[in-house]
Amino acid sequence: MAYDVELFLGDHVLERGDVLEADMVVGRLYGKAGSPVIVIPGGISASRFIADEPESGPQTGSCWWSELVYDGGPIDLRRYQVLGVDLAPCGKNAQKRVTITTKDQAERLEALIRSLNIQKVHTIIGTSYGGMVALAFAAQYPDLLERLCLLGASHRPFPMGVGMRGIQRRIIDLATEFGKPEEGLKLARQLAMTTYRSAEEFSIRFAGKQTCEKTIGFDVGDYLQACGEKYPEAMPVQRFMALSESIDLHAVNPQKVTTPTLLIATRSDQLAPPSEIEALHKELAGHSEMVVIDSVFGHDSFLKEYDILGPLLSSFITGVQRAA
Repeated sequence: MAYDVELFLGDHVLERGDVLEADMVVGRLYGKAGSPVIVIPGGISASRFIADEPESGPQTGSCWWSELVYDGGPIDLRRYQVLGVDLAPCGKNAQKRVTITTKDQAERLEALIRSLNIQKVHTIIGTSYGGMVALAFAAQYPDLLERLCLLGASHRPFPMGVGMRGIQRRIIDLATEFGKPEEGLKLARQLAMTTYRSAEEFSIRFAGKQTCEKTIGFDVGDYLQACGEKYPEAMPVQRFMALSESIDLHAVNPQKVTTPTLLIATRSDQLAPPSEIEALHKELAGHSEMVVIDSVFGHDSFLKEYDILGPLLSSFITGVQRAA
């Protein structure tokens, strides 16, 4: 079974002084009540809808980790409850520009967890931006967490990523000056996709082949344009701006993280490369293990490499020692 859970925070003042008006924290719980709880915050495009819900009828594709979270799966809904969450800004607040940090996100998550009378979270599994939020949570609320798993996330943003996201936001600002903010968002999304994936994958999938003579288009360009065209439907412009900026403001002191941690890095990841994950691994105060996987999918490997990730996640959350 699955159902939404909500917590009204009212006018919520953020770390940098902005306000989320009438802030409502919305999560979704999956699995059997009373089971150990696993919290899974996702990337900036993810939502609280994590797993398929057969009782609700045909799915629309919005459940972003259903290949790993299901009855009998690597994250087994017969053994665990899973909590997904909508990261802020949401609702009406998504239509205005606010400065929000991963610490702010962690505070909202902590408030929701306590409102559900969860005494201790079994595991937080954070992916991409959700991993940054998970690390901020572990630093602030160590007594509320037993295990921490991060996929494609570190204690600080990688400088190349900061530069690329800055260009994305300037594209949107320029488009906004011409009255076309959503066109700017589409272009920003196209640029972002070149950082989420790897050059190797693009070489495998595309030939740089011309597909249109009149406007001189190419196969890889067509793909990126399609990625951009559908994005405004899922992401309001100001929400994208806030979350993009939040990644660049991310900063957590690893010495404050004492929770046993599994770090999963991808060799082809341009935004959170293994060198950054290794730096975090060396500085964490608590016990940690780092695993580097090979994938052509770069930063998006957590959305693609289910056969690799499934055993890693299952072993970690169950406490079973993996074979070397």
